[in-house]
Amino acid sequence: MKYIKNFVKKYWVTGLIFASMVLWYYLATQTGHANPFLFPKVSSIAKAYQSDKSLMGVNLLASFKVMVPAVFFSLAIALTLGTFLGMNKKAREALHPVIYTFSVVPAILLSPFVLLMAPNMFVASVILIVYSTVWSTLFATITGIQTIDKRYLDKAATLELKGFQKFFKVILPAASPSILAGFVNSLRNTFIMLVYAEMYGAQYGMGYYVKKFSDFGLYNKVWVGFIFMVIVMVIVMQLGAITPPVGTFLFISCGVAKLPVEKAVKPLLPYIATV
Repeated sequence: MKYIKNFVKKYWVTGLIFASMVLWYYLATQTGHANPFLFPKVSSIAKAYQSDKSLMGVNLLASFKVMVPAVFFSLAIALTLGTFLGMNKKAREALHPVIYTFSVVPAILLSPFVLLMAPNMFVASVILIVYSTVWSTLFATITGIQTIDKRYLDKAATLELKGFQKFFKVILPAASPSILAGFVNSLRNTFIMLVYAEMYGAQYGMGYYVKKFSDFGLYNKVWVGFIFMVIVMVIVMQLGAITPPVGTFLFISCGVAKLPVEKAVKPLLPYIATV
């Protein structure tokens, strides 16, 4: 209870801002100042949610079925290639301009080729999401390894740590704050590309739901999909920032405070439950 009270005390202004936004929307739609076609009444949105509540769960599951493997593939590629380039100066100098050139090409521009060449829409969506999200984690991995304190590497050499032992016990922990920060940033691009892919070639998914009912002109359902997506994105991003194994803020805070991660997680549970 103490943690919940502290949470409310800290974020009551934030809650007030969101409540004001909802109240402003309610008043604008009730008084007719907003376009009733694009901005339906709150009661209409609530009814649409009640009627499609089970369908939202199906769409969420469909989105995660595409997103989860794409995220894992992206992470695997970024860690493997990033570690190699971070530890090999000659390879980094030769390949970095090439990788940078590809990274500035938007995935959306490649979508016509990927959609035609991929065997199905699922594979095409995974490829586009991986291409869109891999770069932040890749560059963060390279930077993180390059900026490792040389004292750690000297101690590893003194202890004769080599290969995987050196990687998992020295390099990866030392570079993890940078890697995790890049990974969390990649999640934002994951959602952007996921919604794009679902809007133009899926049968289920959060993006598909919004696109479908916008074409039908049912904007009460469009608002349901929009609000639902925002809530899911915020929860995923926040959980990714404060919880293992992705917890950027958690790992960095524990590293600075010299505090075991498992000891820091327990007080966070009420906050996670609130989110």
